[in-house]
This record gives sequence, structure tokens and C-alpha cells, in this order.
Amino acid sequence: MKALPLIGLTAIAFGAWAGRSEPMTNNSPTGVTEVTNRAEVAMFGAGCFWCTEAVFQRQSGVIKVESGYSGGHVANPTYRAVCEENTGHAEVVRITFDPKVVSYGKLLSLFWRMHDPTTPNRQGADVGPQYRSVIYCFSAAQRKEAEESKVAMQGSGHYKTPIVTAIEMAGPFYPAEGYHNDYFNRNPNAPYCRMVIAPKLEKVMKAGGAVQTKR
Repeated sequence: MKALPLIGLTAIAFGAWAGRSEPMTNNSPTGVTEVTNRAEVAMFGAGCFWCTEAVFQRQSGVIKVESGYSGGHVANPTYRAVCEENTGHAEVVRITFDPKVVSYGKLLSLFWRMHDPTTPNRQGADVGPQYRSVIYCFSAAQRKEAEESKVAMQGSGHYKTPIVTAIEMAGPFYPAEGYHNDYFNRNPNAPYCRMVIAPKLEKVMKAGGAVQTKR
């Protein structure tokens, strides 16, 4: 369950966070192989996957964004178990993209800009290891580019404290329960969407222009 970012927020806002504790169902892993043909795959954890999904969905060249769980030690995790910090998983999005339209490097740039990579196990009011900043790589080339990007970001002076983002090879990805997927697009007027996701989208769009609205 998400905590309220401000004491003065009303009970209706609490309902948005409480809504994330609906009954859960088990999921099956989809594996870690890249999509064949022209598409490639990337996977990031940048806090709440509702927010992360909404941002990447609006990037030209992104074919598909899936919310889910990765990096844990329990098979078939449920959202409830992940929130109770019993599985070791992070909330992540798995992105299928066309590298002829958007490069992996551009996705990395968007990843750094959309969240605070200096806060361990936290993004805003969302606190816990499931909200950790992490890049899961599907190839040695991705890992090299991610590590170089992290060094460049740290050296840019944009952040005054060390970046804590982990860079690891991808393991099994478990799709999130159905009601999590495409959440912002289906629930734009929900309190969490209006107070957290919409402002983040606006901020990211203003920050660098990499995101182009597709919906």
C-alpha cells in the first residue's frame, strides 16, 4: 500500500493507494530472451510501475510496455507478497522497442530523467525495496551501455549525492496482475494518477523532449 505524500491530502487520495491491494492471482515467468526480428527488449525499475509504464508508453519507437516483477527469489510472486517485502522483487516494466526508431541509449536517458536514482529503496512517498532503482540488462552490450550511462550521469553534476541504481543481468520476469497494466491510460482521473503520474509525465516532457505523446 502506498503512503500519502502530504499529510493534508484527503481520504479520497488514500483510496488510490489502498486500491493497489486488490485480490491477487499468480503469474508465470515469461523468461529473459529478447524478442526476435526487429524488436529488442529493455527492463527498468524506477519506483511505482504505474508511473514508469505511463512514461515509456509515450516514447516513440516503444512497441509494448508490460508491468511486472523481477529480481526476486520467489517464483510466481503476487503483488501482495511483493508489497510485504517477502519475495525480493522490484516493480519493473519490460519494454519492447524498435531500435531503428528509438535507441537503447535514449531509453536510458529517459530512465534517468523520470525518477530519482539517488534514493535507496524509495521514490517519493513509495518506500520499500520493491521501488528500488535498477536496470536489468538482456545482453553484455546493454550492460556496458548502462554502466557507461550511469558513470556519465553521475559525472554530469545533476545529482549532488551518489547514484544508487543497480545494474544487473535480467532474470525471470513475472507479469503483474491484469488491473496494473495500462493503469494510467485506463484511470486518468484516479487520485494517484492525477496527483503523482500526470505531474511526472509533464515534468519529463519538459525536461528533454524525448517523450512524444502517442495516445
